[in-house]
Amino acid sequence: MYYVYIIQSYKNNHYYTGHTKNLKQRVIEHNSNNTKSLRNKGPFHLIYVEKADSLIKAIKREKQIKSYKGGKAFKKLMDK
Repeated sequence: MYYVYIIQSYKNNHYYTGHTKNLKQRVIEHNSNNTKSLRNKGPFHLIYVEKADSLIKAIKREKQIKSYKGGKAFKKLMDK
């Protein structure tokens, strides 16, 4: 099982989307500044999670969600 997730920074209110096999550990890593891409942009809180049956499906869904950023589809997703 994989997870596609969206976290939001308390620092700058930006959204970040990713995928992982271990959601709890990944959020801890983000909040511990152990990820290069988000270092010094946290702390973060988890605001959205979806399950995916495979890594390929998780990656595809992550890319799809990233393509929504700032649009109506992204806002609709956040309202769930």
